[in-house]
Amino acid sequence: MGVGIEVKELNAWYGETHTLRSISLKIPANHATALIGPSGCGKSTFVRCLNRMHETNPIARVTGSVKIGDLDIYHGVSPVVIRRRIGMVFQLPNPFPTMSIFDNVASGLRLNGFRNKKALDEIVERSLRRAALWDEVKDDLRRKSGASLSGGQQQRLCIARTLAVDPEVLLMDEPASALDPISTAKIEDLIFELKSEYTIVIVTHNMQQAARVAENTGFFLNGHLVEFDATTKIFTNPSDKRTEDYITGRFG
Repeated sequence: MGVGIEVKELNAWYGETHTLRSISLKIPANHATALIGPSGCGKSTFVRCLNRMHETNPIARVTGSVKIGDLDIYHGVSPVVIRRRIGMVFQLPNPFPTMSIFDNVASGLRLNGFRNKKALDEIVERSLRRAALWDEVKDDLRRKSGASLSGGQQQRLCIARTLAVDPEVLLMDEPASALDPISTAKIEDLIFELKSEYTIVIVTHNMQQAARVAENTGFFLNGHLVEFDATTKIFTNPSDKRTEDYITGRFG
């Protein structure tokens, strides 16, 4: 099951550039939460701070608190442990090109020392089923490479790979922006199905997508969280004029 996320006074920098400014919000468990806003406003940086990927850049730093369930991720916890509990799917599908479909899904488990072959087979099948990909690839699991799949299939393969290590939170940074409409619809259907088991945070430029898949939406602008509320309220009756201006296309 997913867990709630509580962020307090989160600030982030790249070198001298202050990219996130005092972000505080609570993301409920087993919901999809969308983050919207113009390019460069801090959405992707925020998501990267939720699983400590931000700090993989040597000039990046963070202050503040992020709690994932009972875990304070910036105090006394290894980033490796964090990233097991908090999976991430990126804008461009990134399957391991030299690995088979099966090995792509199993890679995270093997990296963690998992060796039980029967259990591995079961987890790979379950993960591919959860990612709505099993029926399309089951006959080619070990013969085809992950890179041989279509773009939409590759993205669902990356989701399966993330699910295989059994995270509680799934972060998605523009997961459908490089995909065609049919593949995008499959990813959106998948988000609907997965939120019963996981807490999902999705960064998207597509406001219709946010309205379709997310119960809550946050609007970012210039490193600030301008507004965070129920998606229906954000899109029909926002509290802040800047949110309304962005949603109605007056800027951005």
